[in-house]
Amino acid sequence: MGFSVQQISDAVPPAVALGVAILAVSTSAILIRYSSAPTLVIALYRVLFTTVLLLPFAVYSHRDAFDHLSRRDWIAASAAGIALALHFILWFESLAWTSVAASVTIVQVQVLFVASGATLFLSERITRRAGIGMATALGGIVIMSFGGTIVGTPVVGEAPLYGNILAIIAAVCMAGYVLTGRSLRQRIPLVPYVVIVYSVCVVVLLALTVAVNDPLVAYPPHEWILFFAMALGPGILGHTILNWALAHVESSVVSVSLLAEPVSSTMLAVLLLNELPTEFTAIGGVMTLTGIIITSQR
Repeated sequence: MGFSVQQISDAVPPAVALGVAILAVSTSAILIRYSSAPTLVIALYRVLFTTVLLLPFAVYSHRDAFDHLSRRDWIAASAAGIALALHFILWFESLAWTSVAASVTIVQVQVLFVASGATLFLSERITRRAGIGMATALGGIVIMSFGGTIVGTPVVGEAPLYGNILAIIAAVCMAGYVLTGRSLRQRIPLVPYVVIVYSVCVVVLLALTVAVNDPLVAYPPHEWILFFAMALGPGILGHTILNWALAHVESSVVSVSLLAEPVSSTMLAVLLLNELPTEFTAIGGVMTLTGIIITSQR
């Protein structure tokens, strides 16, 4: 007797799913660093291969679901796909300029932008506690970005400030993706939603790749292995499971759970890339994560 995707997903505790997702997304920065392909190409094939892996499930189990989507749902899902594409481009590029620890930590301030977006679009108030948390996180980012430069200590990365700015903008895009996904996942099954969002993301990334004339093929075998690993790990076991979690827990819980990613990614960078975070990155990172935790508490 077979099991449908829905039956399997209903049997998985959200806490277990989130744990697997965090471990999977923690490998993303490392795999990106291992690749020498252009940023757009890395992002394109990661999302493309993820979509290809999910497409059979969408066709087999949820073919009718696409017929019940409203025009508004299609537009919102497309907007989420565009936001996700921009997030990938900016964050992947940030890893070329700043440290893994700084980039992965800063991009987690998407929690703050989620809170701000909820205030602007969902009429939720920012509490005094949230304001303190945001200020603390911002202070941490400032320390990570400027601390080493001010005192003249060595920094990690070719242009840490530039990379950190890219990570911040990537966080804004991720917040838009999370907020849009939270509302849509209440009405749209996981697989159709992900296939639509990822397909839009692929179209955007492909268009940009062609526009800048980056080569689409002629990469060595190890690059294709990395592309597939990014799709299977961070893509399927990471972002797709996080999308599943959005229908079972609050978006703030998903965002806070992602705070484990900077820690595990930094540990992997130390072990696999021999990249030790500076004292300012460590101090600023702790401040940033503390601020995010404070902001996320009710």
